Amino acid sequence: MRSSSTPFSNRRDRRLAARRTRRRPAATVGALVVGAVAAATLTGTVPAATASPADLSSATFSLASATTPTALSAPRGPEAAAARAAESTAATSLQAASTVQADIAASGLDIGQPATIDTDALAHATERLQSASALPETFLPGLASDVTAATAAVDQRVAELRGSLDAAVAKKAEEEAAEKARQEAEAAAAAAAKAAEEEAAAAAQRSTSSTSSSSSTGGGSSAPFATGGGSGDNSPAGAKATARGMLSSRGWGDDQFSCLESLWNKESGWNYRAYNASSGAYGIPQALPGSKMSSAGADWETNATTQISWGLGYISGRYGDPCGAWSHSQSTGWY
Repeated sequence: MRSSSTPFSNRRDRRLAARRTRRRPAATVGALVVGAVAAATLTGTVPAATASPADLSSATFSLASATTPTALSAPRGPEAAAARAAESTAATSLQAASTVQADIAASGLDIGQPATIDTDALAHATERLQSASALPETFLPGLASDVTAATAAVDQRVAELRGSLDAAVAKKAEEEAAEKARQEAEAAAAAAAKAAEEEAAAAAQRSTSSTSSSSSTGGGSSAPFATGGGSGDNSPAGAKATARGMLSSRGWGDDQFSCLESLWNKESGWNYRAYNASSGAYGIPQALPGSKMSSAGADWETNATTQISWGLGYISGRYGDPCGAWSHSQSTGWY
Protein backbone atom coordinates (compact mmCIF):
# COMPACT_ATOMS: atom_id res chain seq x y z
CA MET A 1 0.00 0.00 0.00
CA ARG A 2 2.75 2.48 0.85
CA SER A 3 4.51 1.94 -2.44
CA SER A 4 1.31 2.30 -4.45
CA SER A 5 0.20 5.59 -2.78
CA THR A 6 3.47 7.40 -3.17
CA PRO A 7 3.21 8.04 -6.92
CA PHE A 8 -0.30 9.41 -6.47
CA SER A 9 0.77 11.82 -3.71
CA ASN A 10 3.66 13.04 -5.80
CA ARG A 11 1.42 13.81 -8.72
CA ARG A 12 -0.99 15.77 -6.50
CA ASP A 13 1.82 17.82 -4.99
CA ARG A 14 3.12 18.71 -8.43
CA ARG A 15 -0.31 19.94 -9.54
CA LEU A 16 -0.70 22.18 -6.45
CA ALA A 17 2.76 23.65 -6.97
CA ALA A 18 1.96 24.41 -10.57
CA ARG A 19 -1.22 26.23 -9.56
CA ARG A 20 0.62 28.31 -6.98
CA THR A 21 3.20 29.23 -9.59
CA ARG A 22 0.56 30.44 -11.97
CA ARG A 23 -1.18 32.55 -9.28
CA ARG A 24 1.93 34.29 -7.90
CA PRO A 25 2.33 36.85 -10.81
CA ALA A 26 -1.33 37.86 -10.45
CA ALA A 27 -0.93 38.61 -6.76
CA THR A 28 2.26 40.52 -7.46
CA VAL A 29 0.61 42.70 -10.10
CA GLY A 30 -2.34 43.43 -7.80
CA ALA A 31 -0.02 44.58 -5.02
CA LEU A 32 1.89 46.79 -7.45
CA VAL A 33 -1.33 48.42 -8.68
CA VAL A 34 -2.62 49.18 -5.17
CA GLY A 35 0.76 50.54 -4.09
CA ALA A 36 1.10 52.76 -7.13
CA VAL A 37 -2.37 54.29 -6.71
CA ALA A 38 -1.85 54.88 -2.99
CA ALA A 39 1.52 56.54 -3.56
CA ALA A 40 0.16 58.77 -6.29
CA THR A 41 -2.76 59.89 -4.11
CA LEU A 42 -0.88 60.47 -0.86
CA THR A 43 2.16 62.20 -2.37
CA GLY A 44 0.73 63.76 -5.50
CA THR A 45 3.41 62.03 -7.62
CA VAL A 46 3.66 58.75 -9.54
CA PRO A 47 6.39 56.39 -8.14
CA ALA A 48 8.97 54.90 -10.47
CA ALA A 49 7.99 51.52 -11.95
CA THR A 50 9.53 48.54 -10.15
CA ALA A 51 8.60 46.00 -12.83
CA SER A 52 8.18 46.19 -16.55
CA PRO A 53 4.92 44.97 -18.06
CA ALA A 54 7.02 43.30 -20.76
CA ASP A 55 8.32 40.92 -18.10
CA LEU A 56 4.87 39.46 -17.56
CA SER A 57 3.11 37.18 -19.99
CA SER A 58 -0.22 38.27 -21.43
CA ALA A 59 -1.96 35.40 -19.71
CA THR A 60 -0.53 36.31 -16.32
CA PHE A 61 -1.50 40.03 -16.71
CA SER A 62 -5.02 39.05 -17.76
CA LEU A 63 -5.37 36.97 -14.67
CA ALA A 64 -4.14 39.80 -12.48
CA SER A 65 -6.72 42.17 -13.95
CA ALA A 66 -9.49 39.76 -13.31
CA THR A 67 -8.50 39.30 -9.68
CA THR A 68 -7.93 43.01 -8.71
CA PRO A 69 -9.39 43.62 -5.18
CA THR A 70 -12.73 45.50 -5.06
CA ALA A 71 -11.24 47.90 -2.42
CA LEU A 72 -10.13 50.17 -5.28
CA SER A 73 -13.72 50.95 -6.24
CA ALA A 74 -15.43 54.17 -5.03
CA PRO A 75 -15.87 54.04 -1.21
CA ARG A 76 -19.38 54.21 0.22
CA GLY A 77 -18.95 53.95 4.02
CA PRO A 78 -18.99 56.61 6.80
CA GLU A 79 -15.40 57.61 6.03
CA ALA A 80 -16.49 58.52 2.52
CA ALA A 81 -19.40 60.60 3.85
CA ALA A 82 -17.02 62.50 6.15
CA ALA A 83 -14.64 63.05 3.22
CA ARG A 84 -17.44 64.45 1.05
CA ALA A 85 -18.48 66.78 3.91
CA ALA A 86 -14.88 68.02 4.20
CA GLU A 87 -14.78 68.67 0.43
CA SER A 88 -18.04 70.65 0.60
CA THR A 89 -16.79 72.77 3.51
CA ALA A 90 -13.53 73.43 1.69
CA ALA A 91 -15.40 74.61 -1.41
CA THR A 92 -17.44 77.01 0.72
CA SER A 93 -14.27 78.41 2.32
CA LEU A 94 -12.59 78.93 -1.04
CA GLN A 95 -15.65 80.82 -2.29
CA ALA A 96 -15.69 82.98 0.87
CA ALA A 97 -12.01 83.82 0.36
CA SER A 98 -12.66 84.89 -3.23
CA THR A 99 -15.70 86.95 -2.19
CA VAL A 100 -14.04 88.92 0.62
CA GLN A 101 -11.05 89.79 -1.57
CA ALA A 102 -13.39 91.01 -4.31
CA ASP A 103 -15.39 93.06 -1.78
CA ILE A 104 -12.24 94.76 -0.48
CA ALA A 105 -11.10 95.60 -4.00
CA ALA A 106 -14.53 97.01 -4.90
CA SER A 107 -14.70 99.18 -1.75
CA GLY A 108 -11.46 100.99 -2.55
CA LEU A 109 -10.84 101.33 1.20
CA ASP A 110 -7.59 100.95 3.11
CA ILE A 111 -8.21 98.12 5.60
CA GLY A 112 -4.78 98.42 7.21
CA GLN A 113 -3.39 95.10 5.98
CA PRO A 114 -2.74 93.18 2.73
CA ALA A 115 -6.03 91.91 1.30
CA THR A 116 -4.67 88.48 0.33
CA ILE A 117 -5.49 84.89 1.34
CA ASP A 118 -3.18 81.93 0.62
CA THR A 119 -5.46 79.07 -0.46
CA ASP A 120 -2.78 76.88 -2.06
CA ALA A 121 -2.58 74.43 0.86
CA LEU A 122 -6.36 73.98 0.94
CA ALA A 123 -6.60 73.50 -2.82
CA HIS A 124 -3.81 70.88 -2.76
CA ALA A 125 -5.31 68.99 0.19
CA THR A 126 -8.71 68.98 -1.51
CA GLU A 127 -7.24 67.60 -4.75
CA ARG A 128 -5.53 64.78 -2.83
CA LEU A 129 -8.78 63.91 -1.07
CA GLN A 130 -10.73 63.89 -4.34
CA SER A 131 -8.13 61.64 -5.95
CA ALA A 132 -8.46 59.13 -3.10
CA SER A 133 -11.75 57.76 -4.46
CA ALA A 134 -9.65 54.97 -6.00
CA LEU A 135 -8.24 53.96 -2.60
CA PRO A 136 -9.63 51.88 0.26
CA GLU A 137 -11.63 53.90 2.80
CA THR A 138 -8.90 53.53 5.41
CA PHE A 139 -6.90 56.24 3.58
CA LEU A 140 -9.71 58.83 3.74
CA PRO A 141 -9.74 59.99 7.40
CA GLY A 142 -6.16 61.26 7.25
CA LEU A 143 -6.70 63.09 3.97
CA ALA A 144 -10.00 64.56 5.21
CA SER A 145 -8.21 65.76 8.36
CA ASP A 146 -5.68 67.63 6.20
CA VAL A 147 -8.51 69.32 4.31
CA THR A 148 -10.25 70.29 7.57
CA ALA A 149 -7.07 71.84 9.00
CA ALA A 150 -6.39 73.83 5.81
CA THR A 151 -10.03 74.95 5.73
CA ALA A 152 -9.80 76.28 9.29
CA ALA A 153 -6.73 78.35 8.36
CA VAL A 154 -8.49 79.89 5.36
CA ASP A 155 -11.65 80.58 7.38
CA GLN A 156 -9.62 82.41 10.03
CA ARG A 157 -7.98 84.63 7.42
CA VAL A 158 -11.35 85.33 5.78
CA ALA A 159 -12.75 86.38 9.17
CA GLU A 160 -9.79 88.72 9.76
CA LEU A 161 -10.20 90.44 6.40
CA ARG A 162 -13.98 90.67 6.71
CA GLY A 163 -13.62 92.29 10.15
CA SER A 164 -11.09 94.81 8.83
CA LEU A 165 -13.34 95.65 5.88
CA ASP A 166 -16.40 96.14 8.12
CA ALA A 167 -14.38 98.44 10.39
CA ALA A 168 -13.16 100.49 7.41
CA VAL A 169 -16.70 100.81 6.06
CA ALA A 170 -18.01 101.94 9.48
CA LYS A 171 -15.22 104.50 9.82
CA LYS A 172 -15.97 105.92 6.39
CA ALA A 173 -19.67 106.18 7.24
CA GLU A 174 -18.86 108.04 10.48
CA GLU A 175 -16.57 110.46 8.68
CA GLU A 176 -19.18 111.14 6.00
CA ALA A 177 -21.88 111.70 8.66
CA ALA A 178 -19.62 114.11 10.56
CA GLU A 179 -18.81 116.05 7.41
CA LYS A 180 -22.48 116.25 6.47
CA ALA A 181 -23.37 117.52 9.96
CA ARG A 182 -20.61 120.14 9.74
CA GLN A 183 -21.83 121.38 6.37
CA GLU A 184 -25.43 121.54 7.59
CA ALA A 185 -24.38 123.49 10.71
CA GLU A 186 -22.43 125.97 8.61
CA ALA A 187 -25.36 126.41 6.25
CA ALA A 188 -27.75 126.95 9.16
CA ALA A 189 -25.43 129.51 10.75
CA ALA A 190 -25.07 131.36 7.46
CA ALA A 191 -28.83 131.38 6.96
CA ALA A 192 -29.40 132.69 10.48
CA ALA A 193 -26.82 135.43 10.01
CA LYS A 194 -28.37 136.45 6.72
CA ALA A 195 -31.85 136.53 8.24
CA ALA A 196 -30.63 138.68 11.12
CA GLU A 197 -28.93 141.06 8.74
CA GLU A 198 -32.03 141.35 6.60
CA GLU A 199 -34.16 141.95 9.67
CA ALA A 200 -31.82 144.63 10.93
CA ALA A 201 -31.86 146.34 7.55
CA ALA A 202 -35.65 146.20 7.49
CA ALA A 203 -35.86 147.63 10.98
CA ALA A 204 -33.49 150.42 10.05
CA GLN A 205 -35.58 151.17 6.99
CA ARG A 206 -38.73 151.36 9.09
CA SER A 207 -36.98 153.69 11.48
CA THR A 208 -35.85 155.87 8.61
CA SER A 209 -39.33 156.01 7.13
CA SER A 210 -40.76 157.30 10.40
CA THR A 211 -38.10 159.98 10.79
CA SER A 212 -39.09 163.49 9.78
CA SER A 213 -36.73 165.42 7.59
CA SER A 214 -37.16 168.96 6.31
CA SER A 215 -35.05 171.45 4.46
CA SER A 216 -34.21 174.92 5.76
CA THR A 217 -36.81 177.62 4.98
CA GLY A 218 -35.21 180.53 6.68
CA GLY A 219 -35.37 179.01 10.10
CA GLY A 220 -33.43 176.22 11.77
CA SER A 221 -33.40 172.70 10.39
CA SER A 222 -33.65 169.44 12.24
CA ALA A 223 -31.04 166.72 11.79
CA PRO A 224 -32.00 164.22 9.10
CA PHE A 225 -33.06 160.69 10.22
CA ALA A 226 -33.20 161.86 13.85
CA THR A 227 -36.13 160.44 15.78
CA GLY A 228 -36.85 162.51 18.82
CA GLY A 229 -34.66 165.34 17.53
CA GLY A 230 -30.96 165.60 16.96
CA SER A 231 -28.67 168.32 18.19
CA GLY A 232 -26.30 168.14 15.24
CA ASP A 233 -23.53 167.77 17.82
CA ASN A 234 -21.26 164.86 16.85
CA SER A 235 -19.36 164.91 20.13
CA PRO A 236 -19.90 161.94 22.49
CA ALA A 237 -22.02 164.12 24.78
CA GLY A 238 -24.09 165.43 21.86
CA ALA A 239 -24.49 161.90 20.47
CA LYS A 240 -25.74 160.63 23.83
CA ALA A 241 -28.27 163.47 24.03
CA THR A 242 -29.51 162.58 20.54
CA ALA A 243 -29.75 158.89 21.48
CA ARG A 244 -31.74 159.65 24.66
CA GLY A 245 -34.31 161.57 22.61
CA MET A 246 -34.59 158.74 20.08
CA LEU A 247 -35.10 156.16 22.85
CA SER A 248 -37.90 158.27 24.34
CA SER A 249 -39.70 158.35 20.98
CA ARG A 250 -39.55 154.53 20.88
CA GLY A 251 -41.06 154.26 24.35
CA TRP A 252 -37.82 153.15 26.02
CA GLY A 253 -36.96 154.64 29.41
CA ASP A 254 -33.82 155.50 31.31
CA ASP A 255 -33.06 151.83 32.06
CA GLN A 256 -32.71 151.16 28.34
CA PHE A 257 -30.57 154.26 27.87
CA SER A 258 -28.26 153.03 30.62
CA CYS A 259 -27.80 149.72 28.76
CA LEU A 260 -27.26 151.57 25.47
CA GLU A 261 -24.73 153.91 27.03
CA SER A 262 -22.74 150.96 28.43
CA LEU A 263 -22.94 149.09 25.11
CA TRP A 264 -21.66 151.90 22.91
CA ASN A 265 -19.10 153.02 25.49
CA LYS A 266 -17.62 149.56 25.02
CA GLU A 267 -17.96 149.50 21.23
CA SER A 268 -16.78 152.97 20.23
CA GLY A 269 -16.75 155.35 23.15
CA TRP A 270 -19.57 157.14 21.25
CA ASN A 271 -17.04 158.32 18.66
CA TYR A 272 -18.75 158.67 15.30
CA ARG A 273 -15.40 158.17 13.51
CA ALA A 274 -14.38 155.07 15.49
CA TYR A 275 -12.86 152.49 13.13
CA ASN A 276 -11.76 148.94 13.91
CA ALA A 277 -8.85 148.17 11.57
CA SER A 278 -8.97 144.43 12.22
CA SER A 279 -12.66 143.93 11.43
CA GLY A 280 -13.63 147.05 9.44
CA ALA A 281 -16.42 148.03 11.86
CA TYR A 282 -17.23 151.76 11.83
CA GLY A 283 -19.02 154.47 13.77
CA ILE A 284 -20.76 154.70 17.11
CA PRO A 285 -22.68 151.39 16.74
CA GLN A 286 -19.63 149.74 15.03
CA ALA A 287 -21.59 148.62 11.99
CA LEU A 288 -19.84 145.88 10.03
CA PRO A 289 -19.28 146.97 7.39
CA GLY A 290 -19.90 150.65 8.03
CA SER A 291 -21.66 151.06 4.67
CA LYS A 292 -24.67 149.24 6.12
CA MET A 293 -25.57 152.53 7.80
CA SER A 294 -26.25 154.09 4.39
CA SER A 295 -29.79 152.70 4.73
CA ALA A 296 -30.30 155.39 7.41
CA GLY A 297 -28.71 158.22 5.45
CA ALA A 298 -26.09 159.04 2.87
CA ASP A 299 -24.10 160.96 5.49
CA TRP A 300 -23.53 157.87 7.65
CA GLU A 301 -19.77 158.45 7.73
CA THR A 302 -19.99 161.97 9.21
CA ASN A 303 -23.29 162.25 11.06
CA ALA A 304 -23.64 160.77 14.55
CA THR A 305 -27.43 161.09 14.36
CA THR A 306 -27.58 158.91 11.22
CA GLN A 307 -25.37 156.32 12.90
CA ILE A 308 -27.48 156.28 16.05
CA SER A 309 -30.69 155.94 14.04
CA TRP A 310 -29.32 152.92 12.22
CA GLY A 311 -27.89 151.42 15.40
CA LEU A 312 -31.17 151.60 17.28
CA GLY A 313 -32.98 149.99 14.34
CA TYR A 314 -30.44 147.17 14.30
CA ILE A 315 -30.77 146.62 18.07
CA SER A 316 -34.57 146.64 17.94
CA GLY A 317 -34.70 144.13 15.08
CA ARG A 318 -32.17 141.68 16.51
CA TYR A 319 -32.36 141.96 20.30
CA GLY A 320 -35.64 143.78 21.01
CA ASP A 321 -34.11 146.59 23.06
CA PRO A 322 -30.73 147.98 24.20
CA CYS A 323 -30.67 145.90 27.39
CA GLY A 324 -31.07 142.73 25.31
CA ALA A 325 -28.14 143.79 23.13
CA TRP A 326 -26.02 144.69 26.17
CA SER A 327 -26.72 141.31 27.80
CA HIS A 328 -25.63 139.48 24.65
CA SER A 329 -22.49 141.59 24.42
CA GLN A 330 -21.57 140.78 28.01
CA SER A 331 -21.94 137.03 27.45
CA THR A 332 -20.27 136.78 24.01
CA GLY A 333 -18.14 139.91 23.63
CA TRP A 334 -20.10 141.19 20.61
CA TYR A 335 -23.64 142.09 19.63
